Amino acid sequence: MDLRMMAFDSPLFSVLQHLHDAGDDSDKSVSCPSRTYARDAKAMAATAADVKESPNSYAFIVDMPGVKSGDIKVQVEDHNVVVISGERKREEEKEGAKYLRMERRVGKFMRKFALPENANTDKISAVCQDGVLTVTVEKLPPPEPKKPKTIEVKIA
Repeated sequence: MDLRMMAFDSPLFSVLQHLHDAGDDSDKSVSCPSRTYARDAKAMAATAADVKESPNSYAFIVDMPGVKSGDIKVQVEDHNVVVISGERKREEEKEGAKYLRMERRVGKFMRKFALPENANTDKISAVCQDGVLTVTVEKLPPPEPKKPKTIEVKIA
């Protein structure tokens, strides 16, 4: 619809017309995010996790139903950031069968957790059991309190 035909000739309406027409183009601009990117970004943001602290460790608990352990990565970045990432894949359709509704999320997921200073990044374990991933990071032992240094006083 051309707004100029309706006697709307102001610059504001020209910009609105351009934006309206841009939405109709079949070749999308490179600067516009694709639907796949937006869906993946939403899935990454929606990856829920629980974080627990115990006296000796931190635990990051993430639901991963239907994800194979080979499709999950646990990494440490910058010596203090735990990154949990992977991809949930859709099962292949069998001939003659079709989806009537698809509600389960598929695609990439990722979460980053900044670790406190007392986390021991050399002692990290990850276990996926019954669709729940638990990443455990042990704590460093508390530093021993410094003993006061006694200085001998000399007689001059």
